Amino acid sequence: MRNRVPGAAPVREPSSVVDTLHGRPVPDPYRWLESADDPRTLRWLEERARDHAREAAGWTLRDRLDARIRRHLDADLWSAPVHRPGLLLATVRPAGAEHPRLVAFDVPDDVLSGASPAAVRADRARVVYDPAAADPSGRTTLDAWEPDPTGRLVAVQTSAGGVERGVLRVLRVADGRQVGPAVRGVRYSHVAWTPRGPCAFYYVRRDDEGGARGVWLRRAADGTEVFVRACSGPGTVPGVRVLGGRLLLFTESHGTGHRTDLWLADLEAGPPEAPDLRPVQVGEEAETEADLGPDGLLYLRTTLDAPWRRICVTHPDRPGPGNWREAVPQREGETLDSFAPCGTAGSPELLVVRTRLGIDSATVHDARTGAPVRTVDLPGEGMVSGPATAPDGSVFLNYADVTAQQRVLRLAPGSSRPLSWPPGAAPPPPAPRVERTVLWCRSADGTRVPVTVLTARGGGAPPASAGNGPGTAAPPAEPLPTLLHAYGGFGRPRRFGFSATVLAWLSLGGRYAVAHVRGGGDIGRAWHLAGAGRAKPRAVEDLVAAADALVAARLCERPGLCLSGGSAGGLLVLAAAAARPDLCSAVIASAPLADMARFERLGLGRMWTREFGTVADPADFAALMSYSPYHRVLEGAVRTPGLRYPSVLLTGFDGDTRTDAAHPRKMCAALLAAARSEEGRPPALLRYERDVGHGPRAVGRAVGLAADAHAFAAHRTGLSPRRPARGRPWP
Repeated sequence: MRNRVPGAAPVREPSSVVDTLHGRPVPDPYRWLESADDPRTLRWLEERARDHAREAAGWTLRDRLDARIRRHLDADLWSAPVHRPGLLLATVRPAGAEHPRLVAFDVPDDVLSGASPAAVRADRARVVYDPAAADPSGRTTLDAWEPDPTGRLVAVQTSAGGVERGVLRVLRVADGRQVGPAVRGVRYSHVAWTPRGPCAFYYVRRDDEGGARGVWLRRAADGTEVFVRACSGPGTVPGVRVLGGRLLLFTESHGTGHRTDLWLADLEAGPPEAPDLRPVQVGEEAETEADLGPDGLLYLRTTLDAPWRRICVTHPDRPGPGNWREAVPQREGETLDSFAPCGTAGSPELLVVRTRLGIDSATVHDARTGAPVRTVDLPGEGMVSGPATAPDGSVFLNYADVTAQQRVLRLAPGSSRPLSWPPGAAPPPPAPRVERTVLWCRSADGTRVPVTVLTARGGGAPPASAGNGPGTAAPPAEPLPTLLHAYGGFGRPRRFGFSATVLAWLSLGGRYAVAHVRGGGDIGRAWHLAGAGRAKPRAVEDLVAAADALVAARLCERPGLCLSGGSAGGLLVLAAAAARPDLCSAVIASAPLADMARFERLGLGRMWTREFGTVADPADFAALMSYSPYHRVLEGAVRTPGLRYPSVLLTGFDGDTRTDAAHPRKMCAALLAAARSEEGRPPALLRYERDVGHGPRAVGRAVGLAADAHAFAAHRTGLSPRRPARGRPWP
């Protein structure tokens, strides 16, 4: 009768499954927990819910964290506007609302830039679609939307219960009424409206449920559709866009962050259901995206021959790499994260966003010479996303930093100082000043790994220069309860945008650190590849080194350190704790991967073999088993029965179609069976939710999850706003 904790009814463990892979026996005693609706699994989940409720009752900062997180979110959250004739469309989540809603402003063409306060006052917006009104239960989320070229229709994608296989509907912008039948079973599809002829749009299917994977063309009025192009290989992700109202761009990603193939077709040269697609980039080990400039040329942000990314340009009639000319070169040490063609046909420009260790900068370049023209004066040290060009040549972008919720900025033509949009938008709520420093550590193979450290001013922050020199560490500072976050996957850099949860943690006197481990895109493409596939164990070693360095620098003490990560980051923090049980006192792993012997069979794992490898390959399998948290803990139970691991909080979501909630279920069971409890406390907790998934959710549920997770961390690390400190926590 294993896997039992105080106060829980016993659940008899079924016979263990043992697979033989490449001649190695691989035990899987909790395979039965992969069946989410099995009565045994449901009883087991009821026990875990009781465990969690009993423990959470003692987390004294839970309500306080909840209140602070809500306070920091208490502002209207806008998206950048999309322009159509006589119309602006955007989403807004009003302060206190659970979901964003799609709204429209009727404005004269001469103020479509949004510069007129009277034209875009929030009280003049009319609602086109509100998921909270459509579904008062709060289970439905607005996932994406795209208006047609006239602005009379808009394609709206929604999903319910977190499953991310949703519904694509066409609505009339004037009154929100549906046009034609809906498309069902669509996972985050791109939508690209045809520029002329019968009202129709291209969309993509990413899996084979309900149709072949690839691009479809669908008439809005009656739902008739034709299959335009199939994906070229298994496990790829298709995409489609229409550039400049004329050029059809079809993309296919081979493993997130690894390779993109692109094709281009002139929609004026043939029927929309049979476009003549010409290769732009096919078969190159490079990640590339394309956009059309005001001069009619094709601009491409690419890692081809540029690990830090550069921008190239070519004529759409000659789109292949042999015809590319470099427009903006790569810059060593800074990843070119995004760009937007802007300016005019006679004077084309490029807004370029680069990131260095999570902090973004933006510059405007002459598109013809590549020379920088002006530096954009951003509000602070933060994150810029989604730059998009308006008809008048201005650029809208999203900006956020550690202390300020995302806001929309408009950069007028020729200007270096962006202004808030909508005009007159309320300023963000007050927040503490946050100090940012960089600590460098050395991983097991000698590689230097940066760790960004954030501390609220007056909370024992180290000097601003701490750790910036080669091989140096921060000088002694007051140890504080610390959250150490890592992601380290898919080439994605960890950027410092807004997190109400992080801000609440800092304002209560905690410290927050981010390990820029290999596998992420923090230091260029080579940094990603150095922690991908068979090299993924390097990312785990980097995180272990970062934790040790924080303790060595006296920024925290071992009992006051909690690792935190979600999805691929959840895998990373679990792997680090399994490898070094003494590393920290607690771990938060949200919707993690955990069973790397079966990840390809669960959720979207089959599409991630470029990132993690495949069990079918003996060398890949050996690397996967070297860090698979589930198997490391099972092996530890045999070698060292009752081994004490850090306290672990796992979160799982029943509607998770990405990583699959079987991972946290099985990981929790393994920890409960293998680890020693402390003072009658279970060594692992599972916070399990239904009717939500891996992605967006109602604000209240997101706040509840964040408050629970960080109250757990506060309890295990000793965080208290009343603890002695060299400064007072933010009220």
